[in-house]
Amino acid sequence: MKHWVVGTLALGQSFSVVPGVLSITRINNTGAAWSILSGHQFIFVLIAIVAAILIGYFLIHYWSNLWYRFGLSLLFAGTIGNVIDRIFSNHVVDMFQLDFINFPIFNCADMYLTIGILIIGFAIIREK
Repeated sequence: MKHWVVGTLALGQSFSVVPGVLSITRINNTGAAWSILSGHQFIFVLIAIVAAILIGYFLIHYWSNLWYRFGLSLLFAGTIGNVIDRIFSNHVVDMFQLDFINFPIFNCADMYLTIGILIIGFAIIREK
């Protein structure tokens, strides 16, 4: 999806997928969520590498728990997806825009991170 967006849309260009609900808008984000710490790529790459190592440790430790395995795998995929963009492009490409609420534009890796956190939260609650 990202490669199609980068190859097809100019920076800032947008088109509606579902009118009033979802648009595809190409932006380059040098920050974290909501462009926090914009331009500090070294910090993000360092944090992502440490996070990937920790996620790998927890994946091994909790491999037998399907919920943790799935959630941690999504966290790992989202972390690696964004860090690859940051290393090679000095930014991440965000593209999904929710038109019905005021919400930052995001990418697939962001969705993986969010869903992974929700699944891990569910797994923790389920254990209690």
